[in-house]
Amino acid sequence: MPLVASDLDRTLIYSAAALGLSMPDSEAPRLLCVEVYEGRPLSYMTETAAGMLAELTDRCVFVPTTTRTREQYRRVRLPGGPARYAVCANGGHLLVDGEPDPDWNAQVRRGLAGCAPLEEVCAHLRGASSEGEWVLKQRVADELFAYLVVDRSRLPQTWVKELTAWAEPRGWTVSLQGRKIYAVPGPLTKSAAVAEVARRTGATYTCAAGDSLLDADMLLAADEGWFPGHGELAGSGWSAGHITALSERGVAAGERIVREMRERTGTASRPTAPGPGPGDAPGPGGGTED
Repeated sequence: MPLVASDLDRTLIYSAAALGLSMPDSEAPRLLCVEVYEGRPLSYMTETAAGMLAELTDRCVFVPTTTRTREQYRRVRLPGGPARYAVCANGGHLLVDGEPDPDWNAQVRRGLAGCAPLEEVCAHLRGASSEGEWVLKQRVADELFAYLVVDRSRLPQTWVKELTAWAEPRGWTVSLQGRKIYAVPGPLTKSAAVAEVARRTGATYTCAAGDSLLDADMLLAADEGWFPGHGELAGSGWSAGHITALSERGVAAGERIVREMRERTGTASRPTAPGPGPGDAPGPGGGTED
């Protein structure tokens, strides 16, 4: 079976603030709530996307792949039922039937030995952000990485660039997603965890979707992929030959992504054209690693 790996927030599911509905209310798509937090609806997808996702999970290995912690991920109720495999904490945890795989987490933590310790990064974030009122919260995710929740209207224009310049020599990457600024160890990747799922399931074709620079490694490792017309990848001009930049934004992009995935997985396991003959140069290859 093909493997489909997808980021969640602002890729498949959307908060009310991120829906991006630009049509009259009478023409807006019907929405399905897929996450409730503290008794209130939090995240949505269109009912059309929900129906297609339920079909998709029957024909592929579907892997939700998120920077969310395990606790945050477990609030999400996607159509098609619980996924057999899920990736949380940007690859730090591989859930199998809802439970973290301890061997995978131990392997991940060994790989972080060459990076600056989390405590040093947290201290820098506290010091660098203490001068303004634009930091609303500072959090640590599963003792693996840190992030800030910020007021984007007050965020100094050069602050993320300055943080990136400080973090890179220490083996950390920085990503701005909506109201959150993430600082993540470089070896902590979604693509590594997705590759492990492909190894375990025997999947030989992988497609992926995401909206941020933290998704870029997963997209590059996939055979095919998509990112929406909003978000960090679209805003930075990021591109790759086998990845499609969609024009749709907001929840409409989520629906388009599920449609593309459903169509591709309907034919992914069957050859669509003859392979190269003797002496022919191989075409551009995909393959999953992470």
